[in-house]
Formats: sequence, C-alpha cells, structure tokens
Amino acid sequence: MTVFEWIDRVLLTAAVVMILLAGALLLVRLWLGPSMLDRAICLDVTAALIIAGLGAQAAFSRDPFYFPIMLVLAFLGFTGSVAIARFIAVRDRPTATGREATVEEDRSA
Repeated sequence: MTVFEWIDRVLLTAAVVMILLAGALLLVRLWLGPSMLDRAICLDVTAALIIAGLGAQAAFSRDPFYFPIMLVLAFLGFTGSVAIARFIAVRDRPTATGREATVEEDRSA
C-alpha cells in the first residue's frame, strides 16, 4: 500500500466517522425537535447523510454502481422537502376574512 492509498483510506474513514456522528446528532435533534418544521429539516438532512454515506461507500469500493442510487435519493429528498414545506405553508396560512369569507358562505348556503 502506497502512502497516497493510506492517506486516502484514513481520510475516507474519517469521513465515515463524521457522517455517523452527524447521524447520531441528527437523531437527537429529530427526537427533541419542538416543531414539525424542525423534524422535516432533520428528515431532509437524513437523506443528505444517506447520500454522503453512499458516496463514501462508492469511494471505498471504487465502484460507480452507487451514483444512480444517490441521484434518485437526492431527487426524492428534494421532492419530499418541497412537499412538506408546501403542506406547512398551507396549514399555517391565515384564514380568509372580509370579502373572501363570503365565497365560502355562499357555497355552504
């Protein structure tokens, strides 16, 4: 094993340890998060950590097999974050007052 391969393995091992530490701290934040938005952000960061872990696995094995999986997970993580943000925005929208309320009253009558 050359010096550069040894340095590569040490840095990849350090990266995996940091990913695992970030995952542990993320689980604590997910458990203690006071709001739904905090938990949604934690789930988005969880997707990013899974992608980082797959990237580290691909670097360890020197196999590009994981790259399409990482791309699909990135797309799903983005789509899920947008969906959760949209749900929270609609849920927390102020109720209609004034003239807008008459449209609802007309429908119920």
